[in-house]
Amino acid sequence: MFLDNFAPDVICGAIGRQNWVARWTEIGDAQCRRADLNIRRKAFDEAGEAWLCALTAFEVARRIVDEDDPKSRAISAKVEANIQRFGMSLRQKVERVQIACGDQSEFIAYHVSAVDPELCAPAVICISSEQETGATLLGRLLPAVIGRGMSVLIVSHDDISYGSGVQSEVLLSCCLDYLSSRPDVDARRIGVYGDGFSAALATDFAVSDSRVAAAVCDGGFWSFARMLASVSWLTRTTADDDVVSELRSRLVGRLRCPALVVAGGNSIVSVSEAIKLQAECTAACIDMEVAIPQMVRTPAGEIENFVSFDDRIFGWLEHKLRMANEWRAHTESA
Repeated sequence: MFLDNFAPDVICGAIGRQNWVARWTEIGDAQCRRADLNIRRKAFDEAGEAWLCALTAFEVARRIVDEDDPKSRAISAKVEANIQRFGMSLRQKVERVQIACGDQSEFIAYHVSAVDPELCAPAVICISSEQETGATLLGRLLPAVIGRGMSVLIVSHDDISYGSGVQSEVLLSCCLDYLSSRPDVDARRIGVYGDGFSAALATDFAVSDSRVAAAVCDGGFWSFARMLASVSWLTRTTADDDVVSELRSRLVGRLRCPALVVAGGNSIVSVSEAIKLQAECTAACIDMEVAIPQMVRTPAGEIENFVSFDDRIFGWLEHKLRMANEWRAHTESA
């Protein structure tokens, strides 16, 4: 409700921003104390609810605080500490797991089990943005994924980006291998979600690995922009509309699964480009949708209603992964 009704004059100047940061941090701390009390009472459901409220409050504070403010690091530290403290209070298990990729590389990820670990459920590989740790993304997404019939594996952008010396598609395929090996995961219903710039990594992975059943990605926009720049540089001219359309269609056509492209806000895809892409996909009978987050402009910058938007994204993933086997059968017959 706070984010939905956020007025531009709520944050007026540095003092106003600091007051709101302090208020939401205190709300998070109060929910942590409530969780502690419920754990001592062995009321684990109530403790889990309080913990999720604390994580949401800390994320609101993190969105408001200035990136250069020392409080930003302190809030992120609270999120990471509470993930370890309250993970066992939830009915869905939260654990740190090691992902091995042959003899080449290994890294730590967070795994959140589905509601019923006895069932063979869908799963989603979630990649944090380039400015966030896996723990920060986990803290934000947990309220959106808890209670859904899917598990999630959350990895850090830094762990699977090209800086690691191994291509991101290879490392993400190792993540998919890990999930496929778990008895509580349906290997035919595994999706990928890339946050921020990691949306481009999600696209590359979905293109390279045919096992991916759904992707929240950039729809090839980053590759498209680089290719378009190369064409313009080689020809010393601006590509005409027909060339642009052909390049865009060619790149998105490489996706072999349903895709949701996030546009606007902190995304690397502009709304106008996403709308053009969606129109071309519709004409080509490609299953691609566009999602635009609700943004509120303030003197401190834009603030995204991440609560409702994360719910939208995982609602789409839940639906597409539920229908994945039918979609594959239809595609193969076509």
